[in-house]
Amino acid sequence: MAKAVQKIKLSRSRDIPFNKLVLSQSNVRRVKAGISIEDLAEDVGRRGLLQSLNVRPILDADGNETDMWEVPAGGRRYRALELLVKQKRLAKTAPIPCVIKEAGGEISAEEDSLAENVHRVALHPLDQFRAFQTLREQRKSEEEIAAIFFVSVGVVKQRLRLAAVSPKLLDVYADDGMSLEQLMAFSVTADHARQEQVWENVNRSGYSEPYQIRRVLTERAVKATDKRARFVGLAAYEAAGGNVLHDLFEEDGGGWLEDIALLDRLVAEKLRTEAETIAAEGWKWIEIAPSFPYGYDHGLRRLESEPADLTVEEQASLDALQAEYTALQEKYEDADEIPDEADTRLGELEQALAAFEDWPHIFDAAAIPHGGAFVSIDTDGTVQVARGYVRREDEAAFAAAVVEPDPESGPATPGSDDGAQPTPPVQGSVITMAGQVPPDEEEDDAIRPLPDRLVIELTAHRTLALQDAVAAQPQVAMTALLHKLCLDAFHRTYGPCCIEAGVRHVQLSIQAPELKESASARSIATRHEGWRADMPTDEAALWDWLVALDDASRLALLAHCVSFGVNALFEKVDRHGGPGITSHGLQRRLDQADRLARAVGLDMVEAGWRPTVDNYLGRVTKGRILDAIREARGESSAQLIDHLKKSEMAKEAERLLEGAGWLPEPLRIAAVASPSDSSDAPSEPLPEFLSGGDEESTDGGESEQAHAVAAE
Repeated sequence: MAKAVQKIKLSRSRDIPFNKLVLSQSNVRRVKAGISIEDLAEDVGRRGLLQSLNVRPILDADGNETDMWEVPAGGRRYRALELLVKQKRLAKTAPIPCVIKEAGGEISAEEDSLAENVHRVALHPLDQFRAFQTLREQRKSEEEIAAIFFVSVGVVKQRLRLAAVSPKLLDVYADDGMSLEQLMAFSVTADHARQEQVWENVNRSGYSEPYQIRRVLTERAVKATDKRARFVGLAAYEAAGGNVLHDLFEEDGGGWLEDIALLDRLVAEKLRTEAETIAAEGWKWIEIAPSFPYGYDHGLRRLESEPADLTVEEQASLDALQAEYTALQEKYEDADEIPDEADTRLGELEQALAAFEDWPHIFDAAAIPHGGAFVSIDTDGTVQVARGYVRREDEAAFAAAVVEPDPESGPATPGSDDGAQPTPPVQGSVITMAGQVPPDEEEDDAIRPLPDRLVIELTAHRTLALQDAVAAQPQVAMTALLHKLCLDAFHRTYGPCCIEAGVRHVQLSIQAPELKESASARSIATRHEGWRADMPTDEAALWDWLVALDDASRLALLAHCVSFGVNALFEKVDRHGGPGITSHGLQRRLDQADRLARAVGLDMVEAGWRPTVDNYLGRVTKGRILDAIREARGESSAQLIDHLKKSEMAKEAERLLEGAGWLPEPLRIAAVASPSDSSDAPSEPLPEFLSGGDEESTDGGESEQAHAVAAE
């Protein structure tokens, strides 16, 4: 006969007045965790108890039950009720739902307390996100949800954003196929198709770190800190229908502008509006672009100008600002620390004084119709205008319009000699975008008085004789060379000249955004402007000026002009016999650059280069980052960061390398070649960093466990 299954008998329940309950010392919870008692009391006051207290009768000395009950399981709920009683929001005798266990049974009070906490399963974070979303769909505001669950509005926004990720990715997360940090990264965009596409790619490739996911999702967008975004303004961009991506889980600097085409159109429209205002000044041409590359003005004549006179009020304002600035500097000159108020005021004064340094300049009215201006965006997002440039094709008209004054007859009138007609003014400014300048359609067709062949033969004789004469007079030769170099370097034409020598300006087609603001770029610009301020603009006067220079000044100017032709750039090798540089040619250039660097004692650390996340550490593999730390700080420092994720490792490496003087291989000076090396020797293989191949990252395959999000 089968044995009957014993039926389970559950504990009885009843309501017990609160003043008959006491907290048991058998409760195993000792460490405070979860929401505070105050918050739990507020929740109980709003919705009542969701779970009964577990109680046992208190026995007297003889083992008999008294009228009091101890609470071994549910101590936090008891404390919350106790707080409500103290606040007089709950009566002392209020009935409390309780589950009653017998005293002295097989199961101890400590076991009940432990079981209640151990057997409780925390809510999966995804269930919490979806629950918040359900409450939002029930028309509860984000503020109301935050108040109900005692969290900030920001936390509510985050959880709602996570619940809005693609359902396919939420299912992957629910099955532990991705970490919570990865899910957070996908919340940057609301485009489900894009989220799913990126997950498929990064999951297959192994490059699935959260920072890599964010980078891929935002690679088609522009950061809000970009100067184009600051120039247009987020409000104008969004008013035009543009969408801004935001990361609610990490500092995003204002987000990313998703519609690049719209942003570029708004930038072009605003730049054109600025250009039309400047066009009213009478310039022949205005070129607009978000930014122009370093050296964009090479080969152009720069017109001379004078700062506009200040009015009496403006001069008084400038004097007052300067006096206040000087007084503050003197007051805190010997202070160890400047008060915040004074430091803030100094910054305001510096900004106000800088506005006077950018005061408008006055140009020759006769020259303006033949010159132009460049309109771009400064690094801080403000409009930047560079006026007073003359292009090579406008040199002839400019020379005819602007005549040097005759000391005997006084100032000359442009176009008045020999009854010639004045040069007609240029009608309307031509505004172009990114250098799209219409080509000249007309060329002068000069009639030679002698046949070309005869002139060539005659000038050949003269050339040979002139070469012989110049070779015999080194000072004249240096003057001639320096004259030609000055024409090349200081905004003149690159056309045919008497001396077939010159500096071909090296254009840095690929450059980091900060290159224009580097110490080297500022030094070159300052030196260039210093020479330009002293140098005559007329070619004939330039020759006389060069002759009058002392030898030290001539050599300094020669070095400055020659420097524009230095080329130490790495280029991808043309391996198919095309017009590009060959492997041998590249190695020859770099070897020469190393010799030149050794000769001048070049130190890129002194030149201001520092390894940062943006310019190196964030763009190489974790292995290279660790190698750099080992080389600069030792193995012990490398071990401090070798466990970090790529993004955090790069940030820590930047801090560790600060002041170490470490340089990556392309910025070091190579070892001196052996005497046996020659240009005729077979070319050696290029170093690894010059091989032209793109290095692939190998650190993206780390798997991360999802972090549990606890909920009471």
